[in-house]
Amino acid sequence: MDDPHRVEPDYPPAAKAWYVVGALTVVYVFSFLDRQILSLLVEDMKTGLNLDKDWQAGFLMGPAFAIFYTLFGFPLGRMADSGVRRNLVAAGLTVWSLMTAGCGLAKSFWHMMLGRIGVGVGEASLGPSAYSIIADMFPRHKMGAAMGFYTMGIYLGSGVAFMAGGPAVDLFRGSEPWSLPLLGEVPGWQKVFFAVGLPGLLLAPIFLWTVKEPVRRGAAQAVSPPLREVLAYFRQNAATLGLHGLGFALLAFSSYGTAAWLPTLFLRVHGWSAGEFGLPYGLIVFVFGSLGIFSGGVLADKLLARGK
Repeated sequence: MDDPHRVEPDYPPAAKAWYVVGALTVVYVFSFLDRQILSLLVEDMKTGLNLDKDWQAGFLMGPAFAIFYTLFGFPLGRMADSGVRRNLVAAGLTVWSLMTAGCGLAKSFWHMMLGRIGVGVGEASLGPSAYSIIADMFPRHKMGAAMGFYTMGIYLGSGVAFMAGGPAVDLFRGSEPWSLPLLGEVPGWQKVFFAVGLPGLLLAPIFLWTVKEPVRRGAAQAVSPPLREVLAYFRQNAATLGLHGLGFALLAFSSYGTAAWLPTLFLRVHGWSAGEFGLPYGLIVFVFGSLGIFSGGVLADKLLARGK
């Protein structure tokens, strides 16, 4: 139960709050960079891992990641309710960065699947922690802009994945393989996974050093609600939560499915290389996706101010 005598702490200074949102957005950019890069490597992956069906590549881009991302979202969300959220973000970033780099060592479909599962599990820690942190750092009437800025990470990360990843794929594809002790040979196309995964290991300690755990607000200020209360809330709001989840699932089905196969479509139909496709498409996503999501957050704040 809420304590009527509990004093709500002041919100942090705007500069500090926006720094934290910026740091979380950078981490979000890295997450989408790591998750989207595979779409530029479909044909290389099919050849390098001896895959003869498109569904195998589709499974590695989609379900291998998404199923475990979904399943681990709830327990990691519960950890975000009661634990130190910035530590959870840093730990998840470390895990998914290592697993992305590990995809560079895959020798078969099953090896790559395990790597993609690891990326999904690691990235499942970010959303619940980031939303909770931002909610504790901004008053409600500024929440839309803050959430909109953080969610720009989807489009910034996807845009960078295509703009920088496309030329990187073209560059690494023709390079000499690495010969690593105990780990064997790394073909040129798989070097891309090291290029996008390893920088995240440098970002994790920087995030820990510069971002402090914010004070929790509301009921969470006292204690994390018991699981039975959470499940009861789900049951009481099943229609709202169910339709909300269904809507986002359909949105993701369309947007991620399109992004996953567009590079291969342009290669097979129009003969475009990863670099030729990545720059214009990545620029579109980077600029217009980011503007759209941030504008939506600002608009939400304005509607709230008008009582909507």
